[in-house]
Amino acid sequence: MATIAELVERVKAHALAHYTDGGWDVIVECWDDEDIADAIAPATNFRDAIRNMKEFVEIYEERQADARYYAANY
Repeated sequence: MATIAELVERVKAHALAHYTDGGWDVIVECWDDEDIADAIAPATNFRDAIRNMKEFVEIYEERQADARYYAANY
C-alpha cells in the first residue's frame, strides 16, 4: 500500500510520460501536488489513482478536441 505522497509522485511521472496523450498535459501544467492528492483520494495503489484521474483527464481531452474543432472550422 502506497502513501498519498508516493502516489502523487507516480501520477505526476505518469502525466509527464503521457503529456501528449489526451488531457495529461493539463495535469502537468496546471495541477499542483495538493490538487492531485485530492483527486486520487482515497486510492491506496497506482492503478486506483490513475483510475481516479481518468475523469479529469477525459474532460480536458474533450475540451482540447472541441478547441481544435472550432479553430479549424470557424
